[in-house]
Amino acid sequence: MTSEWTATLPRKRMGAALLFRDPADRVLLVEPTYKPHWELPGGVVEADESPRDAAAREITEELGLAVVPGRLLVVDWVPPRDGRTDGLMLVFDGGRFTDPVRLDTSELRSWAWCDPDEATQRLLPLLARRAAAALQAARTRTTAYLEDGRAPPPAPQRSDDP
Repeated sequence: MTSEWTATLPRKRMGAALLFRDPADRVLLVEPTYKPHWELPGGVVEADESPRDAAAREITEELGLAVVPGRLLVVDWVPPRDGRTDGLMLVFDGGRFTDPVRLDTSELRSWAWCDPDEATQRLLPLLARRAAAALQAARTRTTAYLEDGRAPPPAPQRSDDP
């Protein structure tokens, strides 16, 4: 492959987050200073950075924690909207967490442990669906594939499937 051909390929936005749970199975949400809504801790995957490395970097920057992200819980394809291109958002397992949180106040206003109802109230609907799917995937040791925060309908069975 040539670099000219590679340059013609589509590019997607990519984000990576971690799902942290406390002993009561509540999830950690953060309130960014630069957005009007809460979200799972994480952020943008930079050029030439792996999503897993991005999640770890963002957690160190935002919460002052050195973590090794666990297994992949969610892959969520988000369609283009509001002047944004489509993107892939990944959520990794951050595990159980009881350490104190140290906020980078230039990026985060606050944080909270939230049960599913509280998370739904604080998060945008898309993010609430993604967080709920991540929590379910952590509980069931599965990985969820989502489109716009929802599981797509099952694919029809192919004639060559056994």
